[in-house]
Amino acid sequence: MARILLVEDHEEIWDFLSRRLKRKGYDVVLAHDGQDAVDKARASNPDIILLDMNLPVMDGWTAARTLRSDSSLPRMPIIALTAHAMSGDREKTLAAGCDDYHPKPVDFAKLVTQIDAILAR
Repeated sequence: MARILLVEDHEEIWDFLSRRLKRKGYDVVLAHDGQDAVDKARASNPDIILLDMNLPVMDGWTAARTLRSDSSLPRMPIIALTAHAMSGDREKTLAAGCDDYHPKPVDFAKLVTQIDAILAR
């Protein structure tokens, strides 16, 4: 069973996503801000991280760069979740170290396809 670190600060979104991901058979660990994400990534060693980019304490871009710069961690794939869907935002998330990008509102079927494709690599 793949472990997903879901990093989201809006309760409605993390509740919706975590319940649906668990029903799909994933083990879900929740974090609610960027620093919590970094700490839980270090502690739980997830197979993939779903990272909201607009977070309190530490934003998603900083969290992604922090995880990528920590040589003691294995490389954990990161899918950016963001309401920013403007030109250049996808490239900005990839430059921060994310492996893929999913605009909000979340299309759950497409997100699962993205997760499965990354895990199959």
